[in-house]
Amino acid sequence: MSAKAIYRTVWRWHFYAGLLVKPLILVLALSGAAYLFKPQIERWEERSFQQQPVAGTVLASAQVAAAQAALPGAKFIFYRLPERPGDAAMVHLALPGHAGMRDVFVSPQGRVLGSLDPDARIIAWDRKVHGQLLLGRPGSWLVELAASWAIVMILSGLYLWWPRGTGLAGVVWPRWTAHGRPFWRDLHAVAGFWVSSLALVLLITGLPWADVWGSAFKAVRAEMGWVKGRQDWTVGGRPAGGAGNLHAEHDHAAMMQAMPGMAHDTPARFDPVRFDAMVDHAHAEQLAFPAVVVPPGAPAGEGGAGKPATGWVVKSEAQDRPLRLTLRYDAGNGALVAREDFASRHPIDKVVAVGVAWHEGQLFGWVNQLIGLLTALMLVTLVVSGFVMWRRRKPESGLGAPPALTGPVWPRGWGFRVLALFLLVWLPLFTLSLVTVALVERLVLPRLPGLSRWLGIPARVPG
Repeated sequence: MSAKAIYRTVWRWHFYAGLLVKPLILVLALSGAAYLFKPQIERWEERSFQQQPVAGTVLASAQVAAAQAALPGAKFIFYRLPERPGDAAMVHLALPGHAGMRDVFVSPQGRVLGSLDPDARIIAWDRKVHGQLLLGRPGSWLVELAASWAIVMILSGLYLWWPRGTGLAGVVWPRWTAHGRPFWRDLHAVAGFWVSSLALVLLITGLPWADVWGSAFKAVRAEMGWVKGRQDWTVGGRPAGGAGNLHAEHDHAAMMQAMPGMAHDTPARFDPVRFDAMVDHAHAEQLAFPAVVVPPGAPAGEGGAGKPATGWVVKSEAQDRPLRLTLRYDAGNGALVAREDFASRHPIDKVVAVGVAWHEGQLFGWVNQLIGLLTALMLVTLVVSGFVMWRRRKPESGLGAPPALTGPVWPRGWGFRVLALFLLVWLPLFTLSLVTVALVERLVLPRLPGLSRWLGIPARVPG
């Protein structure tokens, strides 16, 4: 196959991949950009519960009692230590009658300042958009499919961008004097070049969270013996058989289902003296925020998704995963049972943890956030410039796809074959979608010649 034929084939792949994923990439880029600033957004949401007087501070157990008194019948799930002196403590409660959860904020003096519905908070909504498009599990599949095709779009775009003796203008930087379609082409190509590596890292580090890919990855880890400790990232929006983020990632539905297993008499499982000792342990360890204390029997995912914790749990749920630390104490005598930190994890989990922290913009502070924001803005630029280019070249009578080849559609080079095989194995939903497209093209489109012409697909004779 000639270089020109290869270029045209890759161009068609790039066109159809972009057509499929660009609307979703726009949604994911914008929602992901907002999620980068989760710490700032949540602190702004809690602004009314901060900068309280520090004189007359009461014990943490008294703060829990005050929160439960404000919501009679509510069950204590976990306690979040204040981030700074003068901040209110957050007591996470399950409302009676399976009426949902509440984050109750209690001043250092034990006065209830207010409460928030954790499912109605900005980041909770943004997470549902980013991870599931507000569609639940089917939305997670769509996000994974879009991410898979986006990888193909970026790789094919890099091939199209690759300099072919035309100089650096329009390749590394745009031709500033260009107008019309050349300007949009330069903007698209140059932005694609600069964002490609960052975007690929974001897409790849997001795969362990995806439903199909993450479930397969979890099964491979278990089969290969790569599991050491609890998995601390979700799969398809659900805790992966271990402790998810107690405030940000726990499955409220699963927790509510576990509520009947809790004793109706909460104080029977809640020892105030022991609880205050656990809070002291959290302070002594200087756990990275958010630091939480989970009592025995609380269905916060510590015994598995939605299952009660079997003992006291003191842990950091920092988004910067290498800073996380979990301490487990015996429910009876309060003795330390286990200490789980980043160093104790399996190397595979360490790699994933670092990738997750990078993906969320929390691996090294505000610099990571700004890099993530720049990546999101450049992805938006790619979407907008690609749309403008398509609209400028699209004929009224068709989709405007690049002309199809009359011969084989797969390049014959070994490099392309190896890359194609890798993508087919690595991205299961991409492979499934390709099979679906091939079946539609062979079985459906021959009977719809008008649609075939509009899509720019060569007509096939029904066989």
